[in-house]
Amino acid sequence: MRAAVLRGKTLTTIDIAEPTLGEGQVLVRTLACGICGSDLHAHHHLEDIVSLSQQSGAADNIDPASDLVMGHEFCCEVLEHGPGTSKRFKAGTHVVSTPYAFGPGGPELIGFSTRFNGAFAERLVLTEALMLEVPNGLAPDMASLVEPLSVGTHAVAQANVGPASVCLVVGCGPVGLAVIVALKRRGIGPVIACDYSPARRALAERLGADIVIDPASASPHAHWEAFDVPATLATLGTASLMGRTIRDAVIFECVGVPGLLPSLIQNAPPTAHIVVVGACMEEDRFVPVIAINKQLRLSFVFAYSPDEFAETLHALAEGEIDAAPFLTGRVGINDVADMFAQLGAPAHHVKVVVEPWRA
Repeated sequence: MRAAVLRGKTLTTIDIAEPTLGEGQVLVRTLACGICGSDLHAHHHLEDIVSLSQQSGAADNIDPASDLVMGHEFCCEVLEHGPGTSKRFKAGTHVVSTPYAFGPGGPELIGFSTRFNGAFAERLVLTEALMLEVPNGLAPDMASLVEPLSVGTHAVAQANVGPASVCLVVGCGPVGLAVIVALKRRGIGPVIACDYSPARRALAERLGADIVIDPASASPHAHWEAFDVPATLATLGTASLMGRTIRDAVIFECVGVPGLLPSLIQNAPPTAHIVVVGACMEEDRFVPVIAINKQLRLSFVFAYSPDEFAETLHALAEGEIDAAPFLTGRVGINDVADMFAQLGAPAHHVKVVVEPWRA
């Protein structure tokens, strides 16, 4: 079967062996699979990902010397059932799944495992117990968005936002946009969004951001006082003494580049909650006493729970989420390498899906 394979630092489309069905697994055909920022990073820095994963205590699931088939944001069609399955999904059923398979050392992330290939391939195996049927005839390309949108669902849940929250989303790539969607679904506002890209700012506004800012021309922190969030320790003291209404500031860091978190700590309002969603792969530095003086809270979030994944799928299928703005490109299996090159400096793309059946 055909697959886009990462071999060293080279991404190429070749023929690979068919996957083998194990206990409790189902063979599926890839209908659509999104390209994630982590895929782009792995293209050139797979060794760093492996090292950092092991330092975090993850299982050793990747052999950098072996071919890697990425792709973890997928919608697939059921083809065949393996041993020990209940066969509750008939052949032809469209399904999604949290991207995990069970290897000798425990769960392995599909698309970041050299034991279980991802969905940048014509076929792969999934664990039946983790699969969900795509409801309401939701199109495969839209259904593949459940994975990145679930990241936003989880980040907002962990932020513990409420009616008194004023939220700033820094970065309007797929993750930042998913956070905006999750915030507006909860009725949270105002939501301030900032990004250097005019196209992404326009998408943020379309998806519900109340204020969009180009950080090249204005500070994303300029609106706090207007929304009853004291911007400094001095104004916090004045507001407290005068009995003024004080709202909560929640900042979602959705970029993941060195220097951004220290900047947010420096400029965040006192008592703000900074939720780190962007995955910075390098060392960063900040002065803890600044965060102490401001009594800031820092949270670091990753992925989502199975319940959040299922809830996000339901919201997509019921039309509660307008996913159409996310999809900005589609490619076949033979054009994956070219699209990775384009996404290295994205001018307008948000989410591109790979459709292996496409010519």
